[in-house]
Amino acid sequence: MSNRVFSIVILLGVITLTSACRIDMHVQPRQNPLSKSDFYPDQRSARPPVEGTVARGQLHEDAYFYTGKIGNNPGDVMPFPVTKENIERGRERYNIFCAPCHSRLGDGNGFVPSRGFARKPPSFHIVRLQKAPLGYLFDVVTNGFGIMPDYAAQIPPQDRWNIVAYVRALQLSQNATMADVPSGQKIPSEPMKFREPGSGATLPTPAPEQKSGEMKIELKVDTK
Repeated sequence: MSNRVFSIVILLGVITLTSACRIDMHVQPRQNPLSKSDFYPDQRSARPPVEGTVARGQLHEDAYFYTGKIGNNPGDVMPFPVTKENIERGRERYNIFCAPCHSRLGDGNGFVPSRGFARKPPSFHIVRLQKAPLGYLFDVVTNGFGIMPDYAAQIPPQDRWNIVAYVRALQLSQNATMADVPSGQKIPSEPMKFREPGSGATLPTPAPEQKSGEMKIELKVDTK
């Protein structure tokens, strides 16, 4: 009998507690997005952010790094020291995002224009773009130019600068003079030699470099 009474007490307690849950908990006072509101004078439920609000990750204190401009004019300096890693990263990003139109040489004869695109992009090797400030190139990648769309969403600022550095190196490679060649460097460079040519499944194995002394010994042996 006592168990039955205890069960009834528990059941009554559950009923009492659950009776406190009303539909008002589901139908709360709120505004649907962009709906009308009589609470504000302009009757807009969607309120603008507080003045000076900065979204997380959008605090762009270094204005030149994010715009390529000093005031309203494009700058002509890199915002960080350029290393070999920056150039290699820029080449990789350039070949992905830029080469389809501009070509890997930067002459504007990419795959897209060769298939009938309405307007061929200019060559990076014309005088105007050779003299263009670095910040101008960065701004074009960021905001687009003419029928070229912007790439701000696809390429982060650091990689945009890496691409700009690579474009400068690309311009130099296609317009260099003998005065730009380091002493001792052969023109054209000797082709790389491989110990194993490799196959479709394996990479070629470069042949070890021979020192000048070793080469002289071999030449003496060959002449006897």
